[in-house]
Amino acid sequence: MMKKLSIAIIISFLYFLANFVAAQPGVLDISKFGGAPNADITQAFTTAWNEACASATAAKILVPAGTYKMGLLEVKGPCKAPVEVQVDGTIQAPPSMADLKGAEQWIRFDSIESLTLSGKGVFDGQGATCWKSASIAWKDKSHETGSDKRAINIYFAACTNTLVTGITSKDSKYFHFNVLGCNNITFDGVTIIAPDASPNTDGIHMGRSNGVTITNTNIGTGDDCVSLGDGSKKVTVQNVNCGPGHGISVGSLGKYPNEENVEGLLVKNCTLTKTENGVRIKTWPDTAGKITVTDMHFEDITMNDVMNPVIVDQEYCPWNKCSKKNPSLIKLSKVTFKNIKGTSGTAEGVTIICSSGVPCDGVELNNVDLTFNGAPATAKCANVNPLVTGKAPVCGASASPTTSPAAATTSPAASPAAATTSPSASPAAATTSPSASPASVPKESSPKESAPKESAPKEG
Repeated sequence: MMKKLSIAIIISFLYFLANFVAAQPGVLDISKFGGAPNADITQAFTTAWNEACASATAAKILVPAGTYKMGLLEVKGPCKAPVEVQVDGTIQAPPSMADLKGAEQWIRFDSIESLTLSGKGVFDGQGATCWKSASIAWKDKSHETGSDKRAINIYFAACTNTLVTGITSKDSKYFHFNVLGCNNITFDGVTIIAPDASPNTDGIHMGRSNGVTITNTNIGTGDDCVSLGDGSKKVTVQNVNCGPGHGISVGSLGKYPNEENVEGLLVKNCTLTKTENGVRIKTWPDTAGKITVTDMHFEDITMNDVMNPVIVDQEYCPWNKCSKKNPSLIKLSKVTFKNIKGTSGTAEGVTIICSSGVPCDGVELNNVDLTFNGAPATAKCANVNPLVTGKAPVCGASASPTTSPAAATTSPAASPAAATTSPSASPAAATTSPSASPASVPKESSPKESAPKESAPKEG
């Protein structure tokens, strides 16, 4: 009797286990949905996503080692449980924009809670063909027309609690990653690669997002490594290597009337190598935008032969065709540059040009130790009275380094910068020549989209 009961229990348990396992999606290998190396896996991935998203328990989609092709892909939530997409192979985008049907992105994750994008794989945007004929934002005003529309590699829209880890984005046609309207998204251990000459291939751009963290990441592109559009809040960029590229930028801001405030940025323990700029804040003059930018902190940063290591430019003017009749209406406050060291590609290692209409408040230079050709770099300032502590350059046309905080008591009217730099002056004002060096004309980073899709796109 006991033996029969034991057998019945075992049979019942095995039956339960079989049903339990059948109910679990487990790992959804795309090969189970018809995905194969050297073939297009768009439909296979879409089918796998639909199953994973409908699962009541956490599911994983696996793209194993191998090379695959993928067309335009958009997957949406909400999903019933967390979903992980593990990519260990190389996924190639169509080389031509025509194959992407004019879409603004190649791959889009939309309205998803608890998404993980992981693996050791590569998203290859195959952008070289597009770069050859592309207009360039910092050289060509026709870029505003969007006539050469190109696709972002990966776009996160309205996603919450997202982790991107381990993967590589390569040769995107346009931005590598765009983050819009997201909350709590982390990039950790990500690699972003594109040639120095590839136009507008920003590494990670964000807008109207709260809680963006970028750590332990290597970014080398033809544009900004990291860029913040309007509405960016609580952003951390830590242990990031940047170069080549245009540096780490806030903005540009202020060109459009409905932008949102930017607040809470920490850039820490980063190294920038041979970039056009280091850390930068830029706003447009004579435009409708009127927001605040506050709590911007840059610290423990190494500059290796960076052309313009520290820039605040509130007269930002790509193409040198802007009106400066009226100053920028963007108010900057609580901006600190602390423990920044290394080498500058120009004698003027620090440029802080604030708005004459709303001068900067709470700007601090604390141990900013930069050299140019072995000599201490200088600083140029306008409409700002920075607190200078430790070793840092004093604002002026030919200032020498100081270790005294006394410079903070110098009024703007009495400073050498005020005597030599008018409120309407800017680093770009020295020249209008298209061939001017990056030292005199800070380069445009790209048109930054930081408004919802239905709103007007944002420039630079």
